[in-house]
Amino acid sequence: MTQAKAGDTVQLHYTGTLSDGSVFDSSDGRDPLSFTVGAGQIIPGLDAAVEGMAVGEQKTVTIPSEDAYGDYQPEARQAVPREQIPEHIPLDPGTMLQMQTPDGNAMPVVVAEADESTVVLDANHPLAGKDLTFAVEVVAIG
Repeated sequence: MTQAKAGDTVQLHYTGTLSDGSVFDSSDGRDPLSFTVGAGQIIPGLDAAVEGMAVGEQKTVTIPSEDAYGDYQPEARQAVPREQIPEHIPLDPGTMLQMQTPDGNAMPVVVAEADESTVVLDANHPLAGKDLTFAVEVVAIG
């Protein structure tokens, strides 16, 4: 039986849950996730967990935050004077925005909080600092 190894293209169905059991993502009702093992296309912990699995094999694995989206970085939150943000941009907490870094790259941020004078933007991934559990099933290895 063929087992997934670095360089193989793997297709898998998955359900990702948080420690409280809530589902944050799933391939249910969609095509399976397709990626190359060991190529850095998915979070490192899940990539490592799939290596050695065979078609039809299922398992549940918990990925610590440092092997998922990293630890939460408080310094990735930044307070910006509200007048520096154009008035047409919505600033409701939870709104996803895109900032431009000094070197010209796009960086996604979330409005963490806003009042009349200040907007706090958070560049952490929404799942940063969270341990993630994945129930996976390998459906194809190419």
